[in-house]
Amino acid sequence: MARPAIIRKTAPRVAPHLVDYEQARAGFSWDRIRRSLCDQPDGGCNIAYEAVDRHALSAIRERTAFRFLGAAGAGGSMASRDITYGELFRLTCRYTNVLRQLGIGKGDRLFVLSGRIPELYIAVLGGLRNGTVVSPLFSAFGPEPIATRIRLGAGRVLVTTDLLYLRKVEKIRDQLPTLEHVLLVGENGKRTDIPGTLDLRRLMNEASEQAEITPTTADDMSLLHFTSGTTGTPKGAMHVHGAVATHYATGLYALDLHPQDVFWCTADPGWVTGTSYGIIAPLLHGVTSIIDTADFDAERWYRILQDQAVTVWYTAPTAIRMLMKAGAEIPRKYRFPELRFIASVGEPLNPEAVWWGQEVLGLPIHDNWWQTETGGIMIANTPAFDIKPGSMGRPLPGIDACIVQANWRCSAAGLRCSAAT
Repeated sequence: MARPAIIRKTAPRVAPHLVDYEQARAGFSWDRIRRSLCDQPDGGCNIAYEAVDRHALSAIRERTAFRFLGAAGAGGSMASRDITYGELFRLTCRYTNVLRQLGIGKGDRLFVLSGRIPELYIAVLGGLRNGTVVSPLFSAFGPEPIATRIRLGAGRVLVTTDLLYLRKVEKIRDQLPTLEHVLLVGENGKRTDIPGTLDLRRLMNEASEQAEITPTTADDMSLLHFTSGTTGTPKGAMHVHGAVATHYATGLYALDLHPQDVFWCTADPGWVTGTSYGIIAPLLHGVTSIIDTADFDAERWYRILQDQAVTVWYTAPTAIRMLMKAGAEIPRKYRFPELRFIASVGEPLNPEAVWWGQEVLGLPIHDNWWQTETGGIMIANTPAFDIKPGSMGRPLPGIDACIVQANWRCSAAGLRCSAAT
């Protein structure tokens, strides 16, 4: 028997940004969003400037931008490292200078292959500041998927760890003719001395904290994401700096980010969700992001939600089903009084998972939809409105969604086909 819709009976604790759907759609303007964001002194548009530079010069420079959670110690407490917006600016400037010293400039391709360590995030943002096109890779990829993407993207620089390099890249290095520089991060914290590579931490320590941003426009390429490759050779989706408008608007309407939020996106930056909403969107809104460096563990995740006072949580249906499978006893040991909004993406969210959130966490799970090609959320369930479990929601302001039916007519020989819509 189908379960009914989830009806909003009480007002949200924080007033949502999107309350009057029709009015928001009628009054929305992409040009206005772009003009409010692309406000660099030189008149250009750069994602890293909007995400980092402008905050480092503002009143929130001492606010934590990223909190990296490490291994759990006695009693379950986790080691952490906080990076403020001001520190993030200085680190990304250092990385910008590292690239420039290597002769890497605007339009060159930088690939990043690592777990969720600080150096990954710094490399992405520092590369964008430099006008370099950044392409994050999933650290669980094997050698061939890595080689395919670097070849297709004509990568000149790779940032990775010493262990990942030795396991996955060293043996295929001669198959990557465009790859000139490999910057390594020692996973044990020590300096690396592997032949044919450079020690990133040493280069960062030697680099200046002052670096002017490379002039870029809204039409300049910023990110190169690849599809999963399940239907053939991975396809590269090119995104521009002007996409910052989508990152901002969707963080505002779909994730309902407010300046004081503590936000946790569980997606790996090797996939588009982990870049768009694990790095860019929360920084644009000046919030604090939780970054968990460990693998999935149900009890650890509940502890993070509680101990880090997470307010907005963005995760995946697979992870939600893993939490469901772990049982309802574990979450009963924890409390989530600050948690006000949960969203999910990556595959269809089954109705049972939506209701599970309501019953176990006290909040329904809000499904949404988008693609690698769009770079940002297109359709979503948002916090002010009722939810029909099993539905991905409604198009966000500025987005029109249509269903197109193609009626294929083919000749008897099957050689010529045409479509009528």
